[in-house]
Amino acid sequence: MGKRLNIDTAGKGGRGFYRELIQLALPIALQNFLLAAVSASDTLMLDRLNQTAMTAVSLASLVAFIQNMLMIVITSAGTILGSQYFGKDDMDAVKTLKNIMLRRGLACGLLFFGLCVAIPEPIMDIFTNNPELIATGARYLRFASVSYLLTGVSQVYLAMMKIIKRAGTSTAISAVAVALNIVLNWAMIFGMGPIPAMGVAGAAISTAVARVVELLLALFFSHRSRVFSQPVQRVREHNHMLARDFMKVSLPLLGGIFVWGVGFTVYRIVTGHMGPDVAAASSVASMLRDLMLSTCTGTSAAAGILVGNALGAGDLDRGREYGNRLLRVSLLIGLVNCAIVLALTPVLPRVVHLNDAARGYLNSMLVIIAVYMVATAATNVVINGIFAAGGDTLFNMYSLAVCMWGIAIPLTILGAFVFHWPVVVVYACTCVDEVGKIPWVLAHFKKYKWVRNLTRQDVCDYNTTDIVEYAGKLKDTLTGQR
Repeated sequence: MGKRLNIDTAGKGGRGFYRELIQLALPIALQNFLLAAVSASDTLMLDRLNQTAMTAVSLASLVAFIQNMLMIVITSAGTILGSQYFGKDDMDAVKTLKNIMLRRGLACGLLFFGLCVAIPEPIMDIFTNNPELIATGARYLRFASVSYLLTGVSQVYLAMMKIIKRAGTSTAISAVAVALNIVLNWAMIFGMGPIPAMGVAGAAISTAVARVVELLLALFFSHRSRVFSQPVQRVREHNHMLARDFMKVSLPLLGGIFVWGVGFTVYRIVTGHMGPDVAAASSVASMLRDLMLSTCTGTSAAAGILVGNALGAGDLDRGREYGNRLLRVSLLIGLVNCAIVLALTPVLPRVVHLNDAARGYLNSMLVIIAVYMVATAATNVVINGIFAAGGDTLFNMYSLAVCMWGIAIPLTILGAFVFHWPVVVVYACTCVDEVGKIPWVLAHFKKYKWVRNLTRQDVCDYNTTDIVEYAGKLKDTLTGQR
């Protein structure tokens, strides 16, 4: 059993709560920002090489995006349950959840590694019909395949550090990996000293090397913690109760992330088929959007941990109050992000190397993203943080099915290929879903169905190893009686 977590940190006026929120959210937000910065560095450096290389790698990176969706399901389910058990001070359950995540993360990494080695051209053919983009993107995927394998393991360890309130260590590891990735990007894309210029292949290789370093650092620091100090063979142990709870939480998450991820990929496929200029502008706009959303994802992750700790400890009133405060914080973050994007709108198109047509598209896309920031900050923190902390993970799938697949995607496809609307209108259709979810999200929030304690009593008393040992002792006893 670990040190008892003190969740009574709200203090007079909530100063303690906001202090703990900042201590958790800032490192996680920084980590997400750094991960987005890697993609941004790929985009900007390959933009200096040529527009085709930048666009091809941006489309090929959708493979990593899809893998990350599955890893988000695995790590989010573990974080939801792990945060509650950590709040309850049940470290045996936390260790068991880590093993459950590891098995699933490794399987995910092996799947994407195999696909990128075996069929990179058919994968790229899904995202674009341009032969040059397909060939360039397929080359990137072959070299980047190793990084997808390693990500399946490293992300589990980094998620566990956040659960046990070591988000700073997790961020430091990511910072080292990102810095190395950016330096190697420059050296391998353009050449430096004895390193030859490798272009697109260099961007993929630098990512793979950075992932190796990230995994080694994650393993080193994780195994110095009491949460990870267990024999390797225990990873294979199976706890039926926790596995069932993990599945119960992860299936709605998988449904939601699948509905969202496939829908988001449809948006990129539509822009990819509207011409290389539209695809290039969309790639740059996506880069800025991902960088800005790091504050939302950081706050969302911190919200899940804080609310989950309170609910797992049995303090449901405290968990509800935390949720109310976090809702107000999310709206403030959205307004700040909107202002920052509007301030960058006149600047960014001048920095990137785009032709005049792509630059014009980008200007319009950035204004739309600024409005999108307000809506997505609220929905992200509430749905993925507050609701998820109490196991209310099914709502996200319902809202996406209606707002994204029932409204935004049909409008986007019809506007692009049937009615031939202007590019800016089609792009606006891709952002309609987040705005449309806001009234629904707020109404569901006030029902407080997410205020639930998901933990069990003595969940790790009887795992697979215990049952096998008990059966063996029983057999010996009965044999001796004969």
